Amino acid sequence: MVTFDDFVKLDIRVGTIINASIFEKAKRKAYKLEIDFGELGIKKSSAQITDVYNTEDLIGKQILAVVNFPPKQIADFMSEVLVLGTYSEGGVVLITPDKNVQNGDKLG
Repeated sequence: MVTFDDFVKLDIRVGTIINASIFEKAKRKAYKLEIDFGELGIKKSSAQITDVYNTEDLIGKQILAVVNFPPKQIADFMSEVLVLGTYSEGGVVLITPDKNVQNGDKLG
């Protein structure tokens, strides 16, 4: 069982996707994302969201991501953050704020 103290250790922030491209070397279909987290800078992520989104639709989209996991090597790419989504019918759907907010805002 996860405790509240475990949950608050996660640093979940809002970022805006500024670049998205097909991740050719990934074992499972994925995109390479560049995400602007404001004061935290631009971070990279590999995201298996190709069933629901195309790259053009992702540019400018605000998302939530865990920014304090250790980086993970995926093929020749270092994924720095974990983009959050739900496993939904048709594929993974990104978790997004319902209003435009500042990049770097923390989930509270």
